[in-house]
Amino acid sequence: MKKIKHLILILILLGSLFFLFGPEVLPGNLQFQEALNLASDSDVVIIFNSGGWGNTPLEKAEDFTPIIEGIERTFKDWGYNALVIPYIRTKDDFFGKITGARDFLNSFKSSSEILAEKIEFLAEQFPDKKIIMAGLSSGAALVDETIEEISENSQIYAIEVGTPFWTETFESENILQLNNDGKDSLSAGEIRTLLFTLIKAPFKWISSKVSGQNLPFSQAFHAPGHDYFWDSPEVGSQIVSFLENKLR
Repeated sequence: MKKIKHLILILILLGSLFFLFGPEVLPGNLQFQEALNLASDSDVVIIFNSGGWGNTPLEKAEDFTPIIEGIERTFKDWGYNALVIPYIRTKDDFFGKITGARDFLNSFKSSSEILAEKIEFLAEQFPDKKIIMAGLSSGAALVDETIEEISENSQIYAIEVGTPFWTETFESENILQLNNDGKDSLSAGEIRTLLFTLIKAPFKWISSKVSGQNLPFSQAFHAPGHDYFWDSPEVGSQIVSFLENKLR
């Protein structure tokens, strides 16, 4: 029995050391680099940051893509040409997610520095373009940390949707922060509601497997009020007002 306990302790220790000091595996963001070549033909550049692990493609991000599309339609109605550049912060493999988890626990210090450097480079190359960082949930936390890294710049803006309550948000006139007018339990930090949702999540996830739905665990743990819809007065109209005030 002692040998088993010692083996478990050793495995935990090795796992902890690997988590803390393992290799850093970052996504290449080739799509980001390729899209820079198209920026010269655009009036506005939108940097897209999904929630979760931050590696959901734009076409599969059903929770955030409709909002991005709403922003694109708004610019089109105003006669502006908008380019959306997805930014992937976590490589979709085991080592990439270890790196992503470390970065998450460190308030995105690493990925925000990388993204800030890319955006500042973009702003220098195209001083006549407006740049908007848009992020949902953990993506919003990354956006907030990134814009704090950037020197004050009148051409760079941020739209942060559903930022988690533990994120210390940066205050700026160039930032729009949305929380469903206080109804998002994750943004509001409603601990009791979140704990109850966390307790239910494994059962909801197992039930989905049994029924053949294969619900991802991240969706099984879905905070009440953490849904954002373009047609909602707490979302689309506030974004349009912000853009009209700042960019038009």
